[in-house]
Amino acid sequence: MSTTQKVPFFDYSRLFLDNKEVLKAVLEDVGTRGAYIMQSDLVKFEKQLSEYTGTKFAIGVGNATDGLELSWMAIGLEKGDEVIISSHTMLATASAIITAGGIPVPVDIGDDGLIDVDAVQNAIGPRTVAISPTHLNGRTCDMDNLMQLANKSGLAVVEDAAQALGSKFRNKCAGSFGDAASFSFYPAKVLGSIGDGGGVVTNNRVIFEKVFQLHDHGRNTFGEVKSWGRNSRLDNFQAAILNSGFQNYESVVKRRRAIAGIYHSQLKEIDELNLPPAPDEDPDHFDIYQNYELQAINRDHLKLYLTENGVGTLIQWGGKAVHQWESLGFQIKLPKTEAFFRKCLMLPINMFITDEDVYYVCEQIISFYRN
Repeated sequence: MSTTQKVPFFDYSRLFLDNKEVLKAVLEDVGTRGAYIMQSDLVKFEKQLSEYTGTKFAIGVGNATDGLELSWMAIGLEKGDEVIISSHTMLATASAIITAGGIPVPVDIGDDGLIDVDAVQNAIGPRTVAISPTHLNGRTCDMDNLMQLANKSGLAVVEDAAQALGSKFRNKCAGSFGDAASFSFYPAKVLGSIGDGGGVVTNNRVIFEKVFQLHDHGRNTFGEVKSWGRNSRLDNFQAAILNSGFQNYESVVKRRRAIAGIYHSQLKEIDELNLPPAPDEDPDHFDIYQNYELQAINRDHLKLYLTENGVGTLIQWGGKAVHQWESLGFQIKLPKTEAFFRKCLMLPINMFITDEDVYYVCEQIISFYRN
């Protein structure tokens, strides 16, 4: 019989402890140069971000929510404009549209948990101006069909790629399909900073220039004030940390895919579980496994059992989809999304856990269902 292990869902202290010497060196370098705001480290990071995602332009911003808001403002979202989103997303996807003056229209998900293309098509109305697909858990949406629909209908596309840096659909990176995209560098992300951070990418120079002005008090790249703006700049210290993280990012993604592979191999025979796709299951998708989210029968009891046996888990976003927050004025039913949220559960997947930890988690899940 296995002895009880402790496998936290995510140990934030280890972000510092496991990288203490590297982070101290980065802090000393930035501090010695007095390079705190919009310095060479940020320029380098923005260049890395655009090159990595296969886009022409990148801008470091305060956080991914700001990135979405600034993208919508740059595109010219107007009061009353409707934007179709997946209801299976963080509230920020919707709130960014509200802040920019628009109206989010949540729709249902497909069998993969991502926005359903048919549901998007059925939701297009006279006030629809855009689509905002969310690439969740490190998996990219079916962007070929979404872009075909957007182009046919004359709709803009802003990708919520907060969880998808390096994720690909048909060998093209998340964030490189639409008019603009926003990434998150929140500490728990695959590429995380020590605090909030975000980035906007685009292939459109006009959008780039508008976002740049909006994120730095209306100033353009030459420092000339061209419009009203605000302050949402990725600080240079965080940019330097992210540059350091980029050096071994491919190995981090490889490790997360290996963990996902173990979960799949150990849990695939349990009929009570619906697992995410295995790393090489679908040639159209390259998943980075920001999260490992499955669906489980008797989910709440499973979660309690795992907690009692030292395993940390998470039910994302308070266990509700966007449209289920009735206090925000939504009065719709989305059956597939609601069914998903009755069963969804995230297992630990990060750089701090060992293979032994992963096998232990699987043993506990197998034990729960066998007993």
